[in-house]
Amino acid sequence: MNRTRKTVADLLAMKGQRQLSMIHVESVDEVHAAAAAAIDLLSIEPDIWTPATRQAAGDCFVFVPLLYDSYVTTEDYLRGAHRMLGIGADAIYCAASPRTIRRMREEGIPVCGHAGLIPARRTWTGGFRAVGRTAQSALQVYEQVKELELAGAFATEIEVVPASVTAEIARRTSLLILSMGGGTEGVDAQYLFSSDILGYTAGHIPRHAKVYRDFRAEYERLQDERIDAFREFARDVGAGSYPDGDRHLVSIDDVELRRFRELLATQPRPEQDVARLIGSQG
Repeated sequence: MNRTRKTVADLLAMKGQRQLSMIHVESVDEVHAAAAAAIDLLSIEPDIWTPATRQAAGDCFVFVPLLYDSYVTTEDYLRGAHRMLGIGADAIYCAASPRTIRRMREEGIPVCGHAGLIPARRTWTGGFRAVGRTAQSALQVYEQVKELELAGAFATEIEVVPASVTAEIARRTSLLILSMGGGTEGVDAQYLFSSDILGYTAGHIPRHAKVYRDFRAEYERLQDERIDAFREFARDVGAGSYPDGDRHLVSIDDVELRRFRELLATQPRPEQDVARLIGSQG
């Protein structure tokens, strides 16, 4: 499949045409898999974001999140954003204040914000729970989105908000809407974590998640296989069956071995080496 890596302008021009696929990936192997599967948008953590990861992502449009607990000041966010863009990020994912996002936009940095359930600020909305289920709460989500729009963001994630509320908000904003449990009407992308898709999420599985594979069972099976292999290795070592002669060891020509032994005969004896070492420490 021939694709061309999209720009922010391309995505904005596509608004309303079709829903894009978006995955938060957690390893370079998952980046490779997402690119091979022609996923449209990726979110890739800073700790694995390298030039090699950019290459692995191929034509996927990549957001790199600036994690809420790793950045404090606007200057921190600006430095972090420029670093990620320098590696090849297409946009920055940021849950900072509109003031910080405004400064980033002033520097020409494409920013995606976050509205609805914001995990880093969940204490204000009652923990990991849906947001926007009352008129007042829904209005607050709308206000979050409009603040992001006025600050200069080009997109926002809407997380765990009633679909009908998301649809009303989508009609009233120019932002790209990335939906994680926010419905489909009026949104521009459906966003899931790879851990949910692949079935290895630890603990509670979010209501909006759809599990496509059972990697947890596969990982448990592989761990059992790993333990058994290590046991077998230890048993072979104890029994003297590993290494197994010529199967595992390299050889030396008999003539060369004889010459080596002759050369060794001219070298100091081990006890002489020890005495010299002790003397040098005195």
